[in-house]
Amino acid sequence: MRHLLDMTPAALKAELTELGEKRFRAKQILEWIWRKGTVDFKAMTNLSKALRDKLAWQYTVLTASVAAEARSADDVTKLLLEYPDGGQVETVLIPDGDRVTACVSTQVGCAMACAFCASGLDGLGRNLTSGDIVEQVLQLQRQTGRAVTNVVFMGTGEPLANYDATIAAVRALTDKDRGALSARRITVSTVGLPEAIRRLAVEDLPITLAVSLHAPDDTLRAELMPVAARSPLAEVLAAARDFYAARHREVTIEYALLAGVNDSDDCADRLGSLAARLRCNVNLIRYNPTAGLPFDRPDEQTVRRFAERLSRRGVNANIRRSRGGDVQAACGQLRRREQGD
Repeated sequence: MRHLLDMTPAALKAELTELGEKRFRAKQILEWIWRKGTVDFKAMTNLSKALRDKLAWQYTVLTASVAAEARSADDVTKLLLEYPDGGQVETVLIPDGDRVTACVSTQVGCAMACAFCASGLDGLGRNLTSGDIVEQVLQLQRQTGRAVTNVVFMGTGEPLANYDATIAAVRALTDKDRGALSARRITVSTVGLPEAIRRLAVEDLPITLAVSLHAPDDTLRAELMPVAARSPLAEVLAAARDFYAARHREVTIEYALLAGVNDSDDCADRLGSLAARLRCNVNLIRYNPTAGLPFDRPDEQTVRRFAERLSRRGVNANIRRSRGGDVQAACGQLRRREQGD
């Protein structure tokens, strides 16, 4: 069985032609999937029975099963999806008024091995296909009955290490016959891969780039994020400046605050100096503690003081509101809970 979500509309039209069908059937199929939420070919009643049977025999829309689901007191829904090969990823739906954000994964596991993150504790399993990625949005919509308005590529895995599938997924989500989202409502997050950031800068996609720094210098960053050894801060920030110059889209700096590690006044001042040289916003993230990892969340006073010191340097700093803490909404936590780790 082939994953239909891996196919572009042009590829679907070509395959329908080979089956002796009219090309316009592709648009009808995509309307059933993306507008009506129908994934059973037999229910696509404006297609002939013969075509429905052909599609059901050769293709599938959803490949993953829901291995676990958790809903928080503040209305966050987290799904653990399992693919036929046994690979598992997490995807999260975060409603906030009219804004409904899907957080999607791009890899099974992660090779980046960030010291504070549960996603990479078991290493990298495999890259997801573009269909695997966009399927997460459909799965969330089907499980919750809510239409996704925004997508952030901030789940398990490094999106720019799975570049081609990530870009294909973004194009599927913004295609008028598929996801139909504005590219401005999509954010791609990276630990900081300069060459891939520059490659992203020349794509015709006005998305938001989020760069995870988590430290204001190479020494501390290397302790927290092994990728820093091959991607120094100066190179990452230069690539971020190139992204802004090419796309005229402000970059978002992600900074997870770890108690007693990177939340000092000195860290705030040095981060402020770095950020002030970029067209960027800084998102401060209160760390969500993970069992087995030696990091804690800083207190509210420390977080506020950190944000204030950034603001004094003219940096637009936001403290991200924590959501879904009671359902282990941080990357990798639900999967490890279900595995008994």
